[in-house]
Amino acid sequence: MLSRRKVLAGLGLLSAIVITHADRVQTAQQPWVFRLEEATIADVQRAIQEGQTTCRGVVQAYVNRARAYNGTANQLVTDETASKYLPNYDEYRAAVEATKSLPDGDPKKTPPIELGRWESTSSDPETKQQYGMLVGIPNAGQLRALSMINIRGERSVTCKGEFDNKTKRPAGAPKVCDEFSQQPDALERAAELDAQYGRNPDLNAMPMYCVPFSFKDPYDVMDLRSTGGADARYDMDFAPRDQTLVAQLRKKGAIIYAKANTTEYNGRGGNPGGKNYPTKILPSTLGYQRSSWGGNPVNSYDTTRAGSIGSSSGSGVSVGSNLVMCSLCEETGASCRGPANHNSDALILPHKAMLSFHGGAIGASIFQDRAGIICRNVVDSVKVLDALKDPVNGYYDPRDIFTTVPRSSYPTEPFIKSITAGTPGALKGMRIGIIREFMTKQVAADNAIVDAAGAEMKAMLGDFLGATLVESTPAGFIDDPAVENMSTSFDKAIAALAPVLYPELLFELTPAGQPKYPEFAAKIEPTEFAPGKTFGTGTMQPIDWMVRWADGLEKTPAGLNLRSVLGATQANTFRFHISQYLERRAQDWKARGFTETLNNWAQLNARSKFWGDDQRAAFKNWEEIRDIRDPFMEQQGIPQQIQLREFLRRVVMKVMQENKLDVLVQVHSTQPPGKIGLAPEPYLNDTAASYPFGPNAGLTEVLIPAGYVRTVYDPSFVLTTDANGKKVYRSRTGTTPLTLPEPGLPFSINFIAEPGMEPLIFKVATAYQSASHRRVSPPMFGPVPGEPGASPIVRK
Repeated sequence: MLSRRKVLAGLGLLSAIVITHADRVQTAQQPWVFRLEEATIADVQRAIQEGQTTCRGVVQAYVNRARAYNGTANQLVTDETASKYLPNYDEYRAAVEATKSLPDGDPKKTPPIELGRWESTSSDPETKQQYGMLVGIPNAGQLRALSMINIRGERSVTCKGEFDNKTKRPAGAPKVCDEFSQQPDALERAAELDAQYGRNPDLNAMPMYCVPFSFKDPYDVMDLRSTGGADARYDMDFAPRDQTLVAQLRKKGAIIYAKANTTEYNGRGGNPGGKNYPTKILPSTLGYQRSSWGGNPVNSYDTTRAGSIGSSSGSGVSVGSNLVMCSLCEETGASCRGPANHNSDALILPHKAMLSFHGGAIGASIFQDRAGIICRNVVDSVKVLDALKDPVNGYYDPRDIFTTVPRSSYPTEPFIKSITAGTPGALKGMRIGIIREFMTKQVAADNAIVDAAGAEMKAMLGDFLGATLVESTPAGFIDDPAVENMSTSFDKAIAALAPVLYPELLFELTPAGQPKYPEFAAKIEPTEFAPGKTFGTGTMQPIDWMVRWADGLEKTPAGLNLRSVLGATQANTFRFHISQYLERRAQDWKARGFTETLNNWAQLNARSKFWGDDQRAAFKNWEEIRDIRDPFMEQQGIPQQIQLREFLRRVVMKVMQENKLDVLVQVHSTQPPGKIGLAPEPYLNDTAASYPFGPNAGLTEVLIPAGYVRTVYDPSFVLTTDANGKKVYRSRTGTTPLTLPEPGLPFSINFIAEPGMEPLIFKVATAYQSASHRRVSPPMFGPVPGEPGASPIVRK
């Protein structure tokens, strides 16, 4: 067994680890001193018990950090500066002028770029926000991670300023402010806890005592503006009741501190198609994990780059930059994992049905939306998960239909008992399967993270912690002779299960209307793949080919693999869910004696403003959808979503069972965060990323910081003409390396297990993080003057 020092030295990371922890090391002669930066839950509670700080002091310190670092971090791209970011912009502008008489949506029309501008919001004319095209400001020193902080007078527009005065409100204050103003803000609540408990809080009853949380904006909160990140003019912009998890944390002693910025409505819902088209377009929405009300966050390690690829951007950035201790995120596709990955956070993302999300929150896809927990240390995330359990109902929530799962899937013991110290050999006897399908090198930009993650898994999980590693060996990955191969691969599991659970995979068509898997079409007799689409030049009946394929007698068609089976038709449930949310919110207000008139899609659109015209058009199309079903003779999104989950879960379990695996591990993304508002990596439009795997399979996932990379290959825009003659900006893969300053950009490794096996995954994740200590605090956002523990620290 190798020592940790030898393992780190072999990876070339020893010096980085020493630097990371030097300012936290306490010698035997030095007393422990509380330091806010990188503080854990245990640190805060110990500091209060020892009298080094108070709960109010902790909250005030976080307020001070927000005042210092939560400003605007993006700059507008205007007509005068557009050519700096968009090549041949004059040529594009000429095409706009030449086709301006064509109607919006005409495939021959080159629409104008939606350039950046400041405008008043719909919710509050006194508040201005950035609209249109933005880019990040280099070395901004600001983050824009939080949209609202729970400070009296600043936490609501409805009850803004003196309308939130607890004792005397001016004439004209809405009646609801009489109730709202009686709720303490974060500082007042902290002072109440100090007065009640002093240095002796009841940590058994209140395990989250004095932990300041941010919440992704879609979570309803009674004492903070709650509009799903939208600039929507509600009659009451705070919620009539807490979302289920928010209520649990409030009861367990947490400080309900702030709303985290988000891509509004958890990813803006997409566009279902219809008669409404944008009048202007954005050349890219990369890094626009953005709220029309709150603005656009930036990355904690490079403020020109995306705060995340995933809508819970503010959650990941606020935790990663030490603006809060922990945050509740929400994931539809990559909305928790992206922010945690790009900001070096520790994330627990339980399976779809474990935690309530729809018990008082705005979702994007009812089949994928799930709650997650982001902290800097995974032990803290485990503590939060335990605290979210209701003493009577457990994790069940009658307001969320997806929590209707067998009670046997939940362990009876607290999850905190699963944590394991990262001592040598701590994972000996465990078998960890490496999913290599998402570690193939498609472009140069993949190289750094694929290589670093592979070395990390072998050195820390295998050599140091003692687990047996077992790898899949997909096409395109070079087999590592030092790592055991899976006897049953994902390819074999797909072949065995697809004929029975998901035969439609073989009949999928490309956007051009041709078979996605031509090798299959070449083997079978002429067969209808879709209405009016017949293919097949062979002699076998499709059902007979599938029998042979399932038994290994037919070769899997090229390109059919774990990456290619992850997609599914999106259902029209966004139309249903927003309607349900608005109606429920209005009914809850009615029960309290108030009237909320923003209670349907028409009112939502009439009273909203969007940072991009694409969203205005999309939301009008959503409003006009009349049926939750997809059109007849088309793929049906609802059954396909459910079918895909059943299929993927059984593929995963077949691989795990037949290889005797305890957990799986993969790389969340082989790509570092891209430049805000600029060209995205084009190959990611294919099925190269792991993003849909966990959400579609509904598995429990844990992300842990695994290191940093300093070499990136940023893609670029190229102006081209499409088949209709329209000018379009497309992306070109980067081939020129750029070296970033230390520590670089973070990446994570992603542990996965099936529902009910959370104790195993927490054992592996806590052992790995405590052994590796890969997280480095963002250098640009260090302690502010007067911050606890800041004065002795000297930054290099």
